[in-house]
Amino acid sequence: LLGGPYTLKVNEHVRVDLFYSALSERARIWIDIIGCLLFLLPICVILVYFTWPWFVESWRIDETSSNAGGLIRWPVKLILPVGFTLMALQGVSELIKRVEALIHHHRLRFEYEKPLQ
Repeated sequence: LLGGPYTLKVNEHVRVDLFYSALSERARIWIDIIGCLLFLLPICVILVYFTWPWFVESWRIDETSSNAGGLIRWPVKLILPVGFTLMALQGVSELIKRVEALIHHHRLRFEYEKPLQ
């Protein structure tokens, strides 16, 4: 989960590319903007909203595992809201890049197909 924002940054995430690669760069930018505004950011906000109280409750009661050794659980539960917050921040960064590319008419690097190494 913590690697997701980096994957988004370097544009290496999995995408269904049936029509996307055939579109103009401007159309691809619009699709990225719409996807970010309608899917990525709302989902991240919703998930942070619901996972933060889950973490806080675990931290408040000092929840531990029932297994021998009784490891604390709240650090693991903290990863969810932190990961989705980082993903939302990276999504905002990508959104800003695409809006700026539309306004100033400059090209973005779209390198989806990379050779196997």
